[in-house]
Amino acid sequence: MTEHTLSEAEYDAITDAAAHWCMRLHAVDCTDAERQAFKQWHDADPLHAFEYEAMREIWEVADHLPRVEPAPAAPVSSVRPRSRWNRLAAAAAVLVVGLPLTAYTGWNLDWIANSYQRFEAGTSVRHVTLSDGSQVELNLGSELTFANYKNERRVTLEKGEAFFDVSHDQQHPFVVRAGQGQVRVTGTRFNVWMYQDQVRVTLVEGSVRVTSNQALTRNGLQLSPGMQASYKAGDHQPQVRETDPNDSSLAWRNGKLVLDNLALSDALPLINRYLDRPVMLADNSTGGLRVGGVYNIGEVHELVASLPKVLPVYLTQNKDGNPVLNSIGQRPVQ
Repeated sequence: MTEHTLSEAEYDAITDAAAHWCMRLHAVDCTDAERQAFKQWHDADPLHAFEYEAMREIWEVADHLPRVEPAPAAPVSSVRPRSRWNRLAAAAAVLVVGLPLTAYTGWNLDWIANSYQRFEAGTSVRHVTLSDGSQVELNLGSELTFANYKNERRVTLEKGEAFFDVSHDQQHPFVVRAGQGQVRVTGTRFNVWMYQDQVRVTLVEGSVRVTSNQALTRNGLQLSPGMQASYKAGDHQPQVRETDPNDSSLAWRNGKLVLDNLALSDALPLINRYLDRPVMLADNSTGGLRVGGVYNIGEVHELVASLPKVLPVYLTQNKDGNPVLNSIGQRPVQ
């Protein structure tokens, strides 16, 4: 597990590189080797992708700002109009030379964060404190990033699950992006679970607004304590329900995974979140079988091997190496 808060020099170096790659990728003479080198740089760290996207947005906006051209000394009919690339290259040159000004402008326009943190949890639950004072518990195998913008505090849950105890700041909302949606609060306590494109938000205290599409923030639904919202890719709005007093969504904070007589189709996302190779279902009838029990989150991999002992199923393996649950009497899935 890692925690890395960048120094100002490190952050400036990444911003400098982002500006350089913006310029080169728009250049007509950009080579395949350069594009490959950019891809390696871009994929090497989430912050590289984050800063490149921020720089690209700044340049696109800068390209549409009005410009005052100096009057020519004498009319020259052979002069060609300035191309879009020339304007971008000029903007790039200004940005590369004036990175402090770029950072200042980007901060004031709410495009660039002034601090960035990344956290991972490995084989144990991890407690971290964000730079704004908010407390976060990360479940096993979870990853998130935190960026502080002028007008909001933003977390991106990249994988897994986290419980947030957000420090109150009415002027700077706290936004958690998960999947295609987001959660917006000013100060509260809530849990966010994510597996593939599925997201589930459970509110413990305060209030949150949940949207299933980051582009449609006005369509968010307000939650009260004891409510849970869930969504997946393509949902126009989250599905909201009241949680049971004995709801086990937060059992992971005590090191447990609780399966309360769930259909396998509902239980497997909860199980697979902890596995390197997700378990697959042979068919819908297998998914309808029900399973229950309390398991240690650090030993979920052992649960899969034990399922044939408690359910009428057997395990096979598909061509990708994933374990497959088959109902007894069903033809094995290859």
